[in-house]
Amino acid sequence: MKNPLSYFAVALLSSLMSFFIFQALFSQDALLMPSEEQAEAQLVNEATPVRVNTSPVRALPDNTVDFRGVSKSVTPSVVNVTALNSAGYRASSGSGVVLSTDGYIVTNHHVIENSAKVEITLSDKRELIAKVVGFDLNTDLALLKIDARNLTPAQYGNSDLVEVGEWVLAVGNPFNLTSTVTAGIVSAKARNINILGNAYAIESFIQTDAVVNPGNSGGALVNTRSELIGINTAIITERGGYEGYSFAIPANLVRKVVEDIRLYGSVRRAVLGVQIQEVDGVMASRLGLPSATGAYISRVYPSSSAEVAGLQFGDVITTINDVAISSMPELQEQVGRYRPGDIISVEYYRSGKKYRRDSVRLKAIEQSSAMTD
Repeated sequence: MKNPLSYFAVALLSSLMSFFIFQALFSQDALLMPSEEQAEAQLVNEATPVRVNTSPVRALPDNTVDFRGVSKSVTPSVVNVTALNSAGYRASSGSGVVLSTDGYIVTNHHVIENSAKVEITLSDKRELIAKVVGFDLNTDLALLKIDARNLTPAQYGNSDLVEVGEWVLAVGNPFNLTSTVTAGIVSAKARNINILGNAYAIESFIQTDAVVNPGNSGGALVNTRSELIGINTAIITERGGYEGYSFAIPANLVRKVVEDIRLYGSVRRAVLGVQIQEVDGVMASRLGLPSATGAYISRVYPSSSAEVAGLQFGDVITTINDVAISSMPELQEQVGRYRPGDIISVEYYRSGKKYRRDSVRLKAIEQSSAMTD
């Protein structure tokens, strides 16, 4: 018969072994370390303050677009323009862009058309009366002047360098909501939407999908460097509101028109003296062109700059002063930047061969019977 004490000893030994095994497996030091995500989750109570990240804010990568700085830079340069009729009631309203520290402002002509008085509201809420210095029906631009100093002018950019797909911001006062900023991309360039309706109208709009509504007319279209690349002018809509198609006058053209009005009181417009049409694929193949681009000359007017330079019916203009011409609107815009007497260079295709004419002297509209450029 076995001794009862041996059973007791075995039981005690088993209990001690179980205790030590439990301690070894489940002690605090043996717990699995939490993952990095788990480590950030901590129980917080009143006695434990919340940990605050005091490290500096990480800068945005160079290729990341941050619109905040652009908005702060451009907004002071955009004003509200209100046109009043002879009875003192508001006839229309829109936007304008400050171009000089001493109060020159550009807007659309249709914003101030037939107005008896024009009121300007600056970004700091000051209200001033503007004088209409001049306007140009062919581009739908008008230049205003207010008696003010130390304003923040917009900085011109080079609208020729604008590329389809690049980010842009529209700044204006839609529905009298002052200092409204919207963003989009450039959808197309050199768009002609046949909205001006003048014989010598220049329509070579920058098309964007930035939201533009009534009241945005005359406001700024800027790039991500805060440079003025266009004046918002029109939308295409079936319902009267924004539907994704906005159009701006290129800044390079705006600059020329504004300078003319300041210097001469009106726009000095030069023409090449040709009637033109678009080039399509069939025409490009028939004429031996490398691509379906350029402006096809369908008529050369007598005594025009084009005739003097030797341009002929059937020629296809491809550059003006080394700026590529892909379409009719681009030719109209490029020639429209020059004054009578200016000398340009023209490259063109004739019978499948490329030619260049330098020293082409442009004439004024009244000196030529040209109907287009």
